[in-house]
Amino acid sequence: MLLNMHIKNIALIDDIDISFLDKLNILTGETGAGKSIIIGSIGICLGDKFSKELLRDVTKEGVVELLFSVENEDLKRRLEELDIEVSGDEILIERRIGESGRAISRINDRTVTGAKLKEVAGCLIDLHAQHEQQNLLKVSKHLEIVDSFGGEKLRLQKQIISELYSEYVKTLDEISELQMDENEKNKQMDFLSFQINEIGAAKLREGEDEELEQRYKKAVNSKEILSMANTVYAATEYNADASAAALVGHAASTVRRMADIDTELSSLLEMIDDIDGMLSDFNRELKQYMTSMEFDEQEFADMEERLNLINSLKAKYGRSITDILASADEFEVEYGRLVSYEEYMSGLNEKRIELENKLRTESDVLTGLRREYAQRLCEQIRESLLDLNFENVEFDMRFEKLDRFSASGNDHAYFIISTNIGEEPRPLYEVASGGELSRVMLALKSCQAYKDDTPTLIFDEIDVGISGRTAQKVAEKMAYIARKHQVICITHLPQIAAMADAHYIIEKNVENNKTVTKIRHLSSEEEINEIARLLGGASITDNTIASAGEMKSLADKVKFAE
Repeated sequence: MLLNMHIKNIALIDDIDISFLDKLNILTGETGAGKSIIIGSIGICLGDKFSKELLRDVTKEGVVELLFSVENEDLKRRLEELDIEVSGDEILIERRIGESGRAISRINDRTVTGAKLKEVAGCLIDLHAQHEQQNLLKVSKHLEIVDSFGGEKLRLQKQIISELYSEYVKTLDEISELQMDENEKNKQMDFLSFQINEIGAAKLREGEDEELEQRYKKAVNSKEILSMANTVYAATEYNADASAAALVGHAASTVRRMADIDTELSSLLEMIDDIDGMLSDFNRELKQYMTSMEFDEQEFADMEERLNLINSLKAKYGRSITDILASADEFEVEYGRLVSYEEYMSGLNEKRIELENKLRTESDVLTGLRREYAQRLCEQIRESLLDLNFENVEFDMRFEKLDRFSASGNDHAYFIISTNIGEEPRPLYEVASGGELSRVMLALKSCQAYKDDTPTLIFDEIDVGISGRTAQKVAEKMAYIARKHQVICITHLPQIAAMADAHYIIEKNVENNKTVTKIRHLSSEEEINEIARLLGGASITDNTIASAGEMKSLADKVKFAE
């Protein structure tokens, strides 16, 4: 459940911190006091847009925090599947926005994406605002409601259909892609044959291009390399009087004569002899290298032609020889398909028909399950609507079969309703008024109350278009839902306010020449006075207060009747 809400620097709110209780929490206040800001702030923590324009003071950070208690083990498992650790049975959802205008979302002090925030928040809280009520006017939402009511059984059946449909669409796409007449088929075969032969004729070898490029680079630069090698050779050969080899040889001869006179110079003689030998070896290997570098015009031309061919094939079929050979394999497969085109297309069409039959069968199973759960749901909604002062109501779901499949079957279904005797049921989206939609939505929520694990339900404008006895029935239904869930409800009706287990007032005051919105928990006496305000408006008499006290007493009797 929602333990605490903290809002700072948002619209008319400077800084508020409020703790909620279990069961039915009621929020009331004058029009314009800031009730929509409270609901909007909760919506921000559910993933709604959080823009810089909402900041009261643009130089300060805007903050919304919701602290939840999570005790349900199934809910904990669902959160763990979303990679959210429940520490000490609590989860803190936090959103902040500063001067940069970039909103930061955190769960338990860990930064998360907007998508992750919505997934997690959706497990913890269900916010019913007027836009959700309007979803009842969208036919596409009606089956979603039934599917949700059906739970795991319907989810698994829809998964079967979704997988079949994915394969079915893939098969249709392949059939469409391969659809061609005889002339087009022959053209494709000719082109594929050309491509296969072109690659085959090249007799490519893995790594050949790298070897050729290295050799080509060496050949292109061979003249420059030979010129430099000749320079080095001239400087080191023994036949030249001024070469390094000749000078070292002369030095070695001189040191040898010196060593004959003084044996202590034998080590120097060894060193100079080593230098002379190394220079001789260097000179010999350089000569061999220069001989191997003799330029062959024909070999160079052949090499260049081969590289041009390989690069040409790369431009057509891939960036490497591996890619080119892989393309050739693909062309072979495609050519094989076209050789046996009629047989292959026949196989695809057989597969399409088989998948269509499977989809039809599984969709019929899904329809049967949906009808079963729709009947249960509609019966429960009908009973709830009777409780909500629909005296002669009929409520059902009409099913029609579509002539096409989708990932969720081939059903077209929508709720139908009749609120008067002798009146034929008509689609809900055609006949329901605002007040009727509010009650249908509340009936739906009450039906889901004992199936839904979402711990906190928030209702805003659920009482739109209702009054009198109907308002009392709605209040009783809210109290019923609050037996299973924590409920937070913004209302302007005294009948609903009287059912509160905890009553909060939203007020707008002027402090230090600034208008601020506050929220506070009412005492028992203040609660009676607030109910009296809702009853009597601007004029609150002793009789109004007495009526408010009586209304609260009667509400307590209803709540504790069972």
